[in-house]
Amino acid sequence: GPAHLFRLAGKCFSFVESTYKYEFCPFHNVTQHEQTFRWNAYSGILGIWHEWEIDNNTFVGMWMREGDSCETKSRQTKVHLVCGKSNKLAYVSEPSTCVYSLTFETPLVCHPHSLLVYPTLTEALQRKWDEAEQLLYDELITDQGYKKILKEIFEEAGLLKATEEEEVEKQNKKISVEFETVEKCSKEYKQLSKEIKKLKDLLSQHGIAYKGNSGE
Repeated sequence: GPAHLFRLAGKCFSFVESTYKYEFCPFHNVTQHEQTFRWNAYSGILGIWHEWEIDNNTFVGMWMREGDSCETKSRQTKVHLVCGKSNKLAYVSEPSTCVYSLTFETPLVCHPHSLLVYPTLTEALQRKWDEAEQLLYDELITDQGYKKILKEIFEEAGLLKATEEEEVEKQNKKISVEFETVEKCSKEYKQLSKEIKKLKDLLSQHGIAYKGNSGE
């Protein structure tokens, strides 16, 4: 993410609302402590630093996920970064059950370019983005295709975490690359044919009829 925000790392900012004290430690976690004399006062983690929230190619917030469990899911918090005169946690809410929203004010985001994603990327990823821009301009990809490329760039840069489904898709892509040449494909085909023959023989040994054609 933006290098100038790293100076917030190692610091924590608190906010007290009624009987709860919230603490936000950038690039680390968000916690909540119930300030009461009850024997079972709640104290827990509302999220651990996970990924950025990117909107309109700008960093708009930080996602703290995988907090303490809450019914069937984990607590998570979105921290909105807004311009302010000093570094302070200004507002806390819970828009939906166990999903929290924090507003963090800081002078570090007041400059109009302070939260742009592009300058934080490596040259290779910037080139990839430039190419995507050109493809979109030449109408060779749709807006949806452009957004998909940007998402891949952000994931590659480590700004966003890929979902499990995407990881599986990537693994499958890696596997399919192995059969790019005809030679590799023929070799694989022979191997699979042998395997199918073995399985057919095994089925007939057990008296199970094999239904299906060779195309399947």
